[in-house]
Amino acid sequence: MDAQPRIVLLHATPVAIEPVQQAFKTGWPEADTVNLLDDSLSEDRRRDGRLTEAMTRRFIDLGAYGKEIGAAGILVTCSAFGPAIEALAGALTIPVLKPNEAMFEAAFGYGAKIAMLATFAPAVESMTEEFDAFAVKSGQAATLTTFVVDGALDALKAGDAQRHNALVAEQAAACGAYDAIMLAHFSTSRAKAAAEAAIDRPILTAPDAAVARMRYLLKG
Repeated sequence: MDAQPRIVLLHATPVAIEPVQQAFKTGWPEADTVNLLDDSLSEDRRRDGRLTEAMTRRFIDLGAYGKEIGAAGILVTCSAFGPAIEALAGALTIPVLKPNEAMFEAAFGYGAKIAMLATFAPAVESMTEEFDAFAVKSGQAATLTTFVVDGALDALKAGDAQRHNALVAEQAAACGAYDAIMLAHFSTSRAKAAAEAAIDRPILTAPDAAVARMRYLLKG
């Protein structure tokens, strides 16, 4: 059997690990995945209210370590660090994927009016900028409206995934005016089934799209 590429999954919060592992199990079970977690990154991002140069250096250091242990590609699972991920991609010669770029591309196929449900407010600004830039680059006249689902992430971190999913689904049910709904974070993807039960709109998640993109880049 041919050796499969090693994919380093770079996490800034532990709640992102299970969804992306499930996405690999479904979409690319043969891949050799390795988890690198520094959960102080998300806490520092929340505390400081902005992405600092020190955080960016930490991302680059983590990515360099991932390359050292044989990564063929790096997938970052936290959406609050867009510029740091870009800096990391510029520092390495292997593919480095942002969490949501593949999901953004998929959303354009459903229409121009897109809603996004976020549970980590500090990620919204950079994600909106990424979406707008990706839309311009792709020649898409798409607009994004983001709703922050208060309390959902706290519930998930406390171990109450059911409440997290219910809160996300409740917000999804109010998004009938949109062509598609994106669940902003890897951690939010666990609410997909609940959101689909709440509203008849396409519900898009980041992990499955990101895994498919990485597999295409490395395997063709």
